[in-house]
Amino acid sequence: MAVSANKIELLQIADAVAREKSIDRSIVIGAMEDAIAKAARSRYGAETDVHAEINSKNGELRLSRHMLVVDAVENSSTQILVDDARKHNPAAQVGDTISDPLPPLEYGRIAAQSAKQVIVQKVREAERDRQYSEYKDRIGDIVNGIVKRVEYGNVVVDLGRGEAIVRRDEMLPREVFRNGDRVRAYIYDVRREPRGPQIFLSRTHPQFMAKLFAQEVPEIYDGIVEVKSVARDPGSRAKIAVISRDSSVDPVGACVGMRGSRVQAVVNELQGEKIDIIPWSQDIATFVVNALAPAEVAKVVLDEDKERIEVVVPDAQLSLAIGRRGQNVRLASQLTGWDIDILTEAEESERRQAEFANRTKIFVEALNVDEVVAQLLAAEGFSSIEELSLVDPKEIASIEGFDDETAQELQERANEHLANIEAEHDARRKELGVEDAVRDVPGVMTPMLVKFGENEIKSVEDLAGAATDDLVGWTERKDGESVRHPGILDGLEITRDEAESMIMQARVMAGWISESDLAQPAAEEATAEETAPA
Repeated sequence: MAVSANKIELLQIADAVAREKSIDRSIVIGAMEDAIAKAARSRYGAETDVHAEINSKNGELRLSRHMLVVDAVENSSTQILVDDARKHNPAAQVGDTISDPLPPLEYGRIAAQSAKQVIVQKVREAERDRQYSEYKDRIGDIVNGIVKRVEYGNVVVDLGRGEAIVRRDEMLPREVFRNGDRVRAYIYDVRREPRGPQIFLSRTHPQFMAKLFAQEVPEIYDGIVEVKSVARDPGSRAKIAVISRDSSVDPVGACVGMRGSRVQAVVNELQGEKIDIIPWSQDIATFVVNALAPAEVAKVVLDEDKERIEVVVPDAQLSLAIGRRGQNVRLASQLTGWDIDILTEAEESERRQAEFANRTKIFVEALNVDEVVAQLLAAEGFSSIEELSLVDPKEIASIEGFDDETAQELQERANEHLANIEAEHDARRKELGVEDAVRDVPGVMTPMLVKFGENEIKSVEDLAGAATDDLVGWTERKDGESVRHPGILDGLEITRDEAESMIMQARVMAGWISESDLAQPAAEEATAEETAPA
């Protein structure tokens, strides 16, 4: 049977739309079927369940009305009695759907316009779905596009198979794009929105630089050299930490390239942004020293609990270490993930002297000794009365000018002083209404009881209901800077693990959990360590 021209034309239109919009041909044909069915309902009644079917091979169109087989008809447009249905199909049962063929229609202008709107809407939805599914898995990729238009400082980019946007805050400072300019950027987010999928591009994202290096440096692309972290002050300066998995490959040299050709290609793309390439180290102290380059570092002091590091530099290196407007130390902090405090050697010396004077004063007042004795104790490294009371008396007696009798007298005075403080704390604890049972929780000391009372923790149940962060505080990073939130026990030198153990023991005493519940996670952790590969 010959296929009429209008049927061939229908399939040709479907093919052309599918190619132009990069969507499946069956979706376009399905949209046409829905549109024709909608137009047919305007003729046969809006409640009528009309279906249209286009043969994808020859373009043949068939219209049919679907009706539900029932015992009693409530809506004659969509339902049919079982006896009437059996005239069409003897095997019809209640709950079945029968199809009744309809004659072809001549469509008027309004029906055609309505059908066109349905097709356009369906094709647009399919195009959006295709665009979202294509780009949602490309987050983290670099794409090339052409500037289509600039709206309020935001740049709309044509990617060929979709549109993306580079917001004003995701562009490099003083960077200006015009229609037709070619843009290279990093896909950092793809979202479904009512107006269609939104593809967000960035030229300031740290990973944009990492991906640019991967394109320019074959060793990174092959996995021989790994980019561990990136910190950027977009358009001005950046630091990138790299490590080599092959001892024969220098990671910094690989990224720099012959006469700086590789790094220069990245610099040119980023509008002249200066880039420091840093060798990454597992030892955080070494890594921080490398990250502060080109400044020289004399000494570092780590505080692992607070992830803070103190760096001492020669006086002449201070401005270089800090950088213009604090840029160098800020980027080093972002790169390493640690807070960095910069001190000159003169400032550190002054602080040491102040600490020495402070310890001397504590010993003079607490032990009732003269300044010379106190200075000798401080010079030997004793930092607190508690340390003095717990140390072996022979260690005190070994100090030049001291003997066994002096050592014993000093320890007795230290113990007496600590006992007085203990009594004061206990009295204050009772005054605040902290129960005696809290003192029996393993790990709890009398100074803690006062802090608990001042913060409304007055029973074992109160302590059991506390969180570790409540006791020791927590740190969060905002805008590349660490913000410290203080805890109840700040100043009492307690670690996070000790605070967690204290809370768990309180829960055992409160009857919330059992000792076996505590032992189980510990046993699982030990098993995991034993089975872990060496």
